[in-house]
Amino acid sequence: MSSTHPDIHQEKILILDFGSQYTQLIARRLREVGVYCEIHPFDLDANKAIALAPMGIVLSGGPESVTAEDRLHVPDYVFTLEVPVLGICYGMQAMAEQLGGQVATSTKHEFGHARVNLSGENTLLGDLSDAAGDDAPYLDVWMSHGDKVVQVPVGFEVVGSSANTDIAAMADEQRKFYGVQFHPEVNHTLQGAAILSRFVKRVCGCLALWTPANIVQDIIDTVRAKVGRGRVMLGVSGGVDSSVVAALLLRAIGDQLSCVFVDNGLLRQGEAEQVSRMLDDDAFALNIIRVSAEEKFLNNLKGIQDPEQKRKIIGNTFIEVFDEEAAKITDVKFLAQGTIYPDVIESAGNKDGKAHVIKSHHNVGGLPDHMQLDLIEPLRELFKDEVRKIGLEVGLTHDVVFRHPFPGPGLGVRILGEVKKQYTDLLRQADAIYLEELRQADLYDKVSQAFAVFLPVKSVGVVGDTRRYEYVIALRAVETIDFMTARWARLPYEFLERVSSRIINEIPGISRVTYDISSKPPATIEWE
Repeated sequence: MSSTHPDIHQEKILILDFGSQYTQLIARRLREVGVYCEIHPFDLDANKAIALAPMGIVLSGGPESVTAEDRLHVPDYVFTLEVPVLGICYGMQAMAEQLGGQVATSTKHEFGHARVNLSGENTLLGDLSDAAGDDAPYLDVWMSHGDKVVQVPVGFEVVGSSANTDIAAMADEQRKFYGVQFHPEVNHTLQGAAILSRFVKRVCGCLALWTPANIVQDIIDTVRAKVGRGRVMLGVSGGVDSSVVAALLLRAIGDQLSCVFVDNGLLRQGEAEQVSRMLDDDAFALNIIRVSAEEKFLNNLKGIQDPEQKRKIIGNTFIEVFDEEAAKITDVKFLAQGTIYPDVIESAGNKDGKAHVIKSHHNVGGLPDHMQLDLIEPLRELFKDEVRKIGLEVGLTHDVVFRHPFPGPGLGVRILGEVKKQYTDLLRQADAIYLEELRQADLYDKVSQAFAVFLPVKSVGVVGDTRRYEYVIALRAVETIDFMTARWARLPYEFLERVSSRIINEIPGISRVTYDISSKPPATIEWE
């Protein structure tokens, strides 16, 4: 029997990326509105773009200059497909220049907060305003540019200006082409979400079909069509990603699913027992195979210092274990993974392969040739917060869905340099104290991710009247929505003092505790 649920991909917005650090945020904001979007490089082939059949196109910002000889061009088809176009920052400048306007390097760059005064009528900005009462309409926005449009193309009207930029927004209502010099995708632009919502709904005519219920049904239908009567094996960790995949696959294929939980010796304190209890819950009723493989993983990691090598070794070792377990199960044809969109982006795993590798993820990049299994990645299109919404939709508990993320390589990438059992044992204890104190202080759910990191350097300390020369622990806590960007969490000093005191006093191998105040970017959330 065929499904009657709507095609969640039929409404599609194409985002052409000119290298902006905010491009992923554009996608996130459009998804929040309920519209599916895809990010592709600015030079996407015309035939591929036409085949996507987008209902609208967004041109991202970027670090390049439209005035440079080797500037990045907007493909000609963008302006001939007869769909609405929204240019943001560089996207606006490139659109203006290519359609006959003029762009110049500004004598005064504009970075940070700005106020855009609105004028004229247009569908995109319409009656939006941050003004109060009878004040002239204006928007509080976030700017980040050195060039500016100094003359709009024929057919455009100036609909916004700032103190430093006479043309901060432009509109061609007839062709439905719009440009904004500011960034509506960032939270600092107060009406940014409303602007993007108007573009995809009012201008492009999207109905917003990208909802948790529709996404769940689409995943179930897709999995059933691909798997048929075959058996699927899934590695579960107890984290939100693999738990959501397990719940989805259980709905889709029932007892055709076999789950493997690998204790690789790189788990947090009590994690194996906690995951076992959770997966044995009646709500799951999963077919679980438990594998103890600490010795195998630690042996493979001996002498390895480089984080990329560690990630790949851990990933390959997981595959070895899964391969061994798959051989024991009849008719296993598929391996399911909890790969999510940020994993793909950071591993440069997109189809065009033009992104820079930030760090490899153990679950991105396919399977070894010798492993004759097809890959199933139900969450590959989703950001982390979308995964959480899906988890709630399929009935997972709050504790499971909002559990802090734990990387696939586990403590292997929270121990700098070589991984040793002594280090994992020390880190496990410190991390347990930290998380326990976060929960007791009612701070656990107020930060997006928190964990301890082991530094393989020694520092002098004094415990009682005794000199201690032992290792250092760093504490990390961040606040984020999509894990593409993150701000370090402002935890209370008294709380940090209490955690530090407990770690140093209760763990003989630790003499000093530090707190990481790096945001992403430029740092990553994990240390390796």
